[in-house]
Amino acid sequence: REKKMVRPRLLVVSMSLPVTAKRTGEEAWSFTMSPGGLVSALLGLKEFETKWIGWPGVDVHDAVGKKALSIALAEKGCIPVFLEEVCDQYYNGYCNNILWPIFHYLGTPPEYRNDGTITYQSQYDAYKKANRIFFDVVNEHYQEGDVVWCHDYHVMLLPQYLKEYNSKMKVGWFLHTPFPSSEMYKTLPSRSELLRSVLTADLVGFHTYDFARHFVNACMCILGTEATSEGVVDQGKFTSVEVFPIGIEPERFINTSKLSEVTEYMKKFKSDFGGRKLILGVDRLDTIKGIPHKYQAFEKFLEENEDWRGKVLLLQIAVPTRNGIGEYQKIKDQCHGVVGRINGRFGSISSVPIIHLDCSIHFHQLCALYAITVSQFAGAGQSLGAGALLVNPWNIKEVSNAIGEALIMSPEEKEKKHQINFQYVKTHSTQQWADDFMNKLNEVTSKAELETGKAPHELPQHDVVQQYSKSKNRLLILGFYGTLTKPNKNQERKDEGMNLELHPQLKERLKGLCSDPKTTVVVLSRSEKSVLDQNFGEHDMWLAAENGMFLRHTAGEWVTKMPENMNLEWIDGVKQVFKYFTERTPGSYFQASETSVVWNYQYAAKDMLQHLWAGPTSNASVDVVQGRYSVEVHSVGVTKGSAMERILGEIVLQNKSITTPIDYVLCIGNFLGKDEDVYTFFEPELTKKTMSSPYYGSGPLKKVSSTLVDVKGDNYFSVAIGNTHTKASYFLDSSDDVVQLIHKLCTHNNP
Repeated sequence: REKKMVRPRLLVVSMSLPVTAKRTGEEAWSFTMSPGGLVSALLGLKEFETKWIGWPGVDVHDAVGKKALSIALAEKGCIPVFLEEVCDQYYNGYCNNILWPIFHYLGTPPEYRNDGTITYQSQYDAYKKANRIFFDVVNEHYQEGDVVWCHDYHVMLLPQYLKEYNSKMKVGWFLHTPFPSSEMYKTLPSRSELLRSVLTADLVGFHTYDFARHFVNACMCILGTEATSEGVVDQGKFTSVEVFPIGIEPERFINTSKLSEVTEYMKKFKSDFGGRKLILGVDRLDTIKGIPHKYQAFEKFLEENEDWRGKVLLLQIAVPTRNGIGEYQKIKDQCHGVVGRINGRFGSISSVPIIHLDCSIHFHQLCALYAITVSQFAGAGQSLGAGALLVNPWNIKEVSNAIGEALIMSPEEKEKKHQINFQYVKTHSTQQWADDFMNKLNEVTSKAELETGKAPHELPQHDVVQQYSKSKNRLLILGFYGTLTKPNKNQERKDEGMNLELHPQLKERLKGLCSDPKTTVVVLSRSEKSVLDQNFGEHDMWLAAENGMFLRHTAGEWVTKMPENMNLEWIDGVKQVFKYFTERTPGSYFQASETSVVWNYQYAAKDMLQHLWAGPTSNASVDVVQGRYSVEVHSVGVTKGSAMERILGEIVLQNKSITTPIDYVLCIGNFLGKDEDVYTFFEPELTKKTMSSPYYGSGPLKKVSSTLVDVKGDNYFSVAIGNTHTKASYFLDSSDDVVQLIHKLCTHNNP
């Protein structure tokens, strides 16, 4: 017998289920299809066994009712989330009173003045609790291998809860609204927590490139993340950010329009409308849909085009949403008032210019109306631009003119524009949208699974000490900031800044470590020479300042190890740009060394980066590196890994009597991504090469042979501090762990 193919399971998580439940008895329920773009879009997910998790649209407080509803919904592939007492402050509060207005550029509303129990914090607490409830339901039904697709701003904390519980879970998040500019998003309470949670998802999706760009900019400005052409890097973890234009299911409309019932509706509507031109508007009743603006533009058109009065009808279907919120009752009342005024001015006994319906209509009737319309107002300007008349909805005169242009457009022009739009809709269908998102999510997670085997392990300190004790010539490479300094308590500021000081418990222990003649210690930092002198000058070790551009043993003088022909003419220009923005950015400062300039800031660096790229760095051979709240400019190729050959060459020059190859390497740091090449420099399979580079010209360095380093696999330990998304083989949580490790090594030196 042919084995039945098992479809992959997809858990769709959204605020609402695709059906709305109504209780008809103690254990009886009836259901109606819910309106909304998300419901229509996900009808295209036919290749998965889909389970839909969401609120059933009604609060159920008794156990009997919950059980009966759950059983009834299970037959429809749905799983209810019971929000009960948190629903009001979660949904009507934080979601619709705070998130929704900010995402739609309406700003943050004032605190409730007449109810001290309703505050931003109480609404956010309800939001967190509701997301926890969603998590509990997902966790209850999750099976290994399931894909979880989270939808919209109602569940922005859910990706983090899911990943914290199971890091291998495949999680995607898609936003069905605009994502605002970073300037607007900054006004949001708990802005950082929401961004951090969304970034734990494997894939983050948006409708348009503008929305995706706003999200990436917000992450950069608020969290100090790094941005790439494909997404965001946060604390070493990459999150893919992509654009997926959502569409409809065109075949459903095409097939339905051929039904005899729809054909009869078309004949009836044409008869009812008495030969008038029909303009159809189908929108949810939201403040951002611009329905009152549409009416005002239509009123303007009728004022200026007397010949069209009685010959054109605007039919507006205003699908009700969020009925429990006062703002929506206001917009509803406003629409009714404007419609009444216009119909009173331009209507007659036999006809009115506007029909406004506060309801959704049957799909067959909707298809019939679409089929006989001249034009429709829809929020798809960015998608249907080539085949539409684009207008500024705030410009009443412009919209009025566009109405007139559409009404007198030739049949040939209408057909041309229709074909453009039709082809776009067919290409960007719901099925295509869903397939594109799921294919990308599978691609991203598959890549992550391949890299999981490379994920670092917690450093086995016993093995580190044991191999250390057996070795004869050890090399210890230590970063400075975040490695030998106090732990950074503010996780949003993770760059080297002012007042770098050695961890207070390390001073004596470093002396003990450096006193062992079998051990060579190198502090490798992007800090200036004076900073390293101040902190390590009394220790018997090597100091590599400005990422190895300057090198000295503490018993000698600084030696310049810059590559030949390095051009530093760009530095003065960069200093001027940094100085300009420092004077205009509170809390920022810049540090200039001989080979690089670093600007440390608290807020956005976008404008400053544009000045750099257009000015002093436009034709210079430099790297512009954005870290957490800092921007560094230095010559191309200046990394800690590239510095190691120069460092080793200098060590050989000053210790010509070396007869024993380096057989043990411990490399520990809290480095930027660009500097993590130092971790792979000493990989055993790479150290057998002759360690020289034509980039640095001729000279003694070329004479350093592979016999200088002979490290076996179990004698090399690369360690990242506080970062598990790294090229290093191991990790430690903080510099406190480094203190403990050095103490153990010193104990071996001085038992």
